[in-house]
Amino acid sequence: MPEKKYDFDSVLDRRHTCSLKWEFCEQVLGVPEVIPMWVADMDFPAPPEVVEAVIRRAQHGAYGYPFIPRSFWSAIISWMKVRHNWEIKREWLSRCHGVVPALNICVQTYTAPGDTIIVQSPVYYPFFSAVENNGRRVVSNPLRFDNGTWRMDFDDLKNKIDRRTRVLILCSPHNPVGRVWRKEELEKLAEICLKHELLIISDEIHAEHVYRGHKHIPIASISPEIATRTITLTAPSKAFNIAGLTTSLVIIPNQRLLNLYKTQLDNLGLTVNNIFGLVALEAAYTQGAAWLDQLMVYLEDNMDFARNYFEEKIPQIKFLKPEGTYLALLDCRALGLPQKELNEFFLKKARVYFDEGPVFGPELEGFERMNLACPRATLVEALRRIEKAVQELGL
Repeated sequence: MPEKKYDFDSVLDRRHTCSLKWEFCEQVLGVPEVIPMWVADMDFPAPPEVVEAVIRRAQHGAYGYPFIPRSFWSAIISWMKVRHNWEIKREWLSRCHGVVPALNICVQTYTAPGDTIIVQSPVYYPFFSAVENNGRRVVSNPLRFDNGTWRMDFDDLKNKIDRRTRVLILCSPHNPVGRVWRKEELEKLAEICLKHELLIISDEIHAEHVYRGHKHIPIASISPEIATRTITLTAPSKAFNIAGLTTSLVIIPNQRLLNLYKTQLDNLGLTVNNIFGLVALEAAYTQGAAWLDQLMVYLEDNMDFARNYFEEKIPQIKFLKPEGTYLALLDCRALGLPQKELNEFFLKKARVYFDEGPVFGPELEGFERMNLACPRATLVEALRRIEKAVQELGL
């Protein structure tokens, strides 16, 4: 039987569907007719198998309090084994309404006010707020940009750890720089954290979006020792475009740490699951692999197309192709615009909206983050708009 071919070229009109990505520019910023390439969700429908499963459940008509079936947990365990060669156990698993809520719960659970938490900036900006909003102190261990590649600075990390340091928050694969950490990098990081008795909270939500020549390795799979000091946060939301169904996973092999997490979850009253999220996750992890494999080919083609377009037609902007995620950094420093003017330039002149680099850390002054998870026609139109706007600068 021939493999089913999925359609990623058709343009899905997401306007007027309560989409944050598509409503924000006009409804909040007051700028219409903008192509949004900022927040990290995709302009593709979820896999048809997921859509069909959600429709079947919706047609039942009763949406009372949900119960999580064994098949839900089995789907997760199987997915981690097959896709990431990581053998996890049912008793390690919990859930939350999203990776960001889970991150905040972990900060509340495993640290005390005044403790320091290390982040590796530039990094996903909710890392900063999860620490600071809970009365903890952020200590940055900045990544180094060496010869076009972002690397961890282990010497700086060692110097930043002190008696108040309790946790390191890892982003793997890294958003926004797009690194897929190699095994030796994770081993070195784990060695330092073990030596200083730090917990690792590892955000691995982009684990499924890894390009050819790279492989995602869950840091908790490195060794039993690091597994006992790691809280892994992940979800199918990025991979299958189901973030609005608010269902994420928390994997904690250490039973004491897991019990503490569950207690805090109960204390906050976060005990009711999204019934459609449960159905969507199980369908994605049991029926979505072929769709995801084809998506990854399409996304990498988008990356290569954009890189070539910038090199040939917009050389003033450097496109940094990621190893993972569908997010790429644009080095716009050659345009010579201060950050505020740069943001206005893309929004009001090019009519393309990005996440501005400095929200991820001061290291990205003069950068923008571009979301390429869209049909090719959308990408082409965005690139043409950028090209025209840059030409009008007369550089």
